[in-house]
Amino acid sequence: QVQLVESGGGLVQAGGSLRLSCAASGRTFSTFSRYTMGWFRQAPGKEREFVASIGWSTGDTIYADSVKGRFTISRDKAKNTVYLQMFSLKPEDTAVYYCAARASGVPLYAYWGQGTQVTVSS
Repeated sequence: QVQLVESGGGLVQAGGSLRLSCAASGRTFSTFSRYTMGWFRQAPGKEREFVASIGWSTGDTIYADSVKGRFTISRDKAKNTVYLQMFSLKPEDTAVYYCAARASGVPLYAYWGQGTQVTVSS
């Protein structure tokens, strides 16, 4: 099992920045290098969408087109924490942001955090 706890959400004006954190733990901790970590978001009335992902061991990253050049995903292995640094925020970035984890070779994200609200005012 993997437990994920997000933090860092809040209210920010358009053009501002925020950094989200996702602390990971669990009894599969010793095999954490086999996971891919992702950030997703869900705006009111919309489906949840992929934002970014990072391979825990490789550091390889993937971004949604809508956030490329504005968001950066990273991880701190010593702290078992994944970050999502968000710059140049837009009102359309307003959503609940979720951290998720999936085992390598498995297409679905099996583990999810509780989510953190990000609100961008115009």
